[in-house]
Amino acid sequence: MPAAKQRTPKVNRNPDLIRGVGKYSRSQMYHKRGLWAIKAKNGGVFPRHDATSKVVAPVEKPAKFYPAEDVKKPLANKRKPKPTKLKSSITPGTVLIILAGRFKGKRVVFLKQLSSGLLLVTGPFKINGVPLRRVNQAYVIGTSTKVDISGVDTEKFDDKYFGKVAEKKKKKTEGEFFEGEKEVCKQTQYILFV
Repeated sequence: MPAAKQRTPKVNRNPDLIRGVGKYSRSQMYHKRGLWAIKAKNGGVFPRHDATSKVVAPVEKPAKFYPAEDVKKPLANKRKPKPTKLKSSITPGTVLIILAGRFKGKRVVFLKQLSSGLLLVTGPFKINGVPLRRVNQAYVIGTSTKVDISGVDTEKFDDKYFGKVAEKKKKKTEGEFFEGEKEVCKQTQYILFV
């Protein structure tokens, strides 16, 4: 460890005789400090340095009025959606067994994983009656059986495809109120393996 530097004590050029009374007068100190030379160098006048006060312009204008009570600022939501990790045993063409829901116990073919993390599966419908649907991977078991799905095009199937189109409801008149029409859902498309 390097040795600490010794501090030299500050020597006062005008030592006090008693508190508040110096040894030398003001005129003597004027010559001792060499102030006469500084004055002579600048044309008989001490140099003046005007303090420049910089006024920093505010980036944002402050609010004209403030709330009477402190309003809590909501915390910023820093959550970023991360893609759901797919089980290593599930690959496109894997035969899965559905564990829950309407088609519990049925074997389906895995087509692809959607952006929401759900699995796009199909029976196919012609073979076992399971239509094209989305399933959470927590409710399926992957088997060792594989099916070749290279000829199947799944580009158009995404989460928006399965979403229901919300139509604006019109205000019904008295006559229309009692004549209620049932909503007709769009027919599900089925993928058939050739």
